[in-house]
Amino acid sequence: MTNKDATLEGRAPILVEKFVQLYGAEPLVVQAPGRVNLIGEHTDYNEGFVFPAAINFQTRVAIAPRVDRRLVVTSENYSERVELDLERLPAMSRGHWSDYVVGVARLLRDLGGKLSGGNLLIQGDVPQGAGLSSSASLEVAVCRALLESSGEKIEGAALALLCQRAENEFVGARCGIMDQFVAVHGKRGHALLLDCRSLEYRLLPIPENVRLVICNTMVRHSLTGGEYNQRRAECEQAVRHFAERLPMIKALRDVTPEDLKTKGGDLPKVIRKRTLHILTENARVKEAASALERKDATLFGKLMESSHNSLRDDFEVSCKELDLMVEFAQKTEGVYGARMTGGGFGGCTINLVDSSSIEAFRERVGREYQRATGQQPEIYVCSACDGVRRIL
Repeated sequence: MTNKDATLEGRAPILVEKFVQLYGAEPLVVQAPGRVNLIGEHTDYNEGFVFPAAINFQTRVAIAPRVDRRLVVTSENYSERVELDLERLPAMSRGHWSDYVVGVARLLRDLGGKLSGGNLLIQGDVPQGAGLSSSASLEVAVCRALLESSGEKIEGAALALLCQRAENEFVGARCGIMDQFVAVHGKRGHALLLDCRSLEYRLLPIPENVRLVICNTMVRHSLTGGEYNQRRAECEQAVRHFAERLPMIKALRDVTPEDLKTKGGDLPKVIRKRTLHILTENARVKEAASALERKDATLFGKLMESSHNSLRDDFEVSCKELDLMVEFAQKTEGVYGARMTGGGFGGCTINLVDSSSIEAFRERVGREYQRATGQQPEIYVCSACDGVRRIL
């Protein structure tokens, strides 16, 4: 356990103490991690391949049952309390942090299980708007907490799929399965190679000398905005184009480079570029997994660079700040690879850095980025951690 992991575990008793002060009862505590995607961006909702790792930033939920059918939810981060009636939950999202709680609670209630009322206290340190999946961390933690408190059981892929559905259908972000899946299935010291169609996955160890360093550009993004959903709609337009000509095509994952060459000639230029990114990114993910199995961090890094270029030029989800952060990292000694991570339009980069070069990396990249943009970035040295679990 790293020092940061120990610190995270040490916060649980403090959360319990605050819960007792608020609600006068002893709770159980669940935590779920954020994630960083090493490679494989915007491929998940195209039924392709992704390669994330759960990271040691967590959302913790303390919960104790109530005798009535109400959920009383307090967010320590927002210093707000929301009260909900399980029989009359809001039918529409309202752009509030509680939407993620409501979306999960509605689905659990409608499954027909015995979802009991509860008092909840939520606290998290996953940076918001940074592309590290604070939303999936919250959804998965709340879902597991409600299940534990109610004596119900949903596990594994079913838990991840329920939380994804809550974000898609209630919150309105048309995310793929990656974020919720790795928040459930992550493993300490490992990255997770996921086939987003079959949900088959493999856990591959990250070399001991490699650190996951995340650089926050401090440019916030929101996946409920139009740009992310527009990219998904563009991919769906491409699928319709190819399915009309090749009936076996169900998703962009099924399109081959030869298909693009022979059947994609009359695609609009923008749609062709989006298709090209998905095809090449899926190939990069598979090659990256093979590289990691061979402990070839150098090749993995080159694939990360190619991924960023494709996200910038073909999928067009990067931005000036992300490009600068990647450029500064690539010029720094001890860096195997750097790329934007997450949905894009701001947020973070992921960097694979030799453990002996961490301090030099933080100093140089932080200095150069601040000089170029006037913004002081946040730089997080992370470890891969376990997925959702009850900790008290």
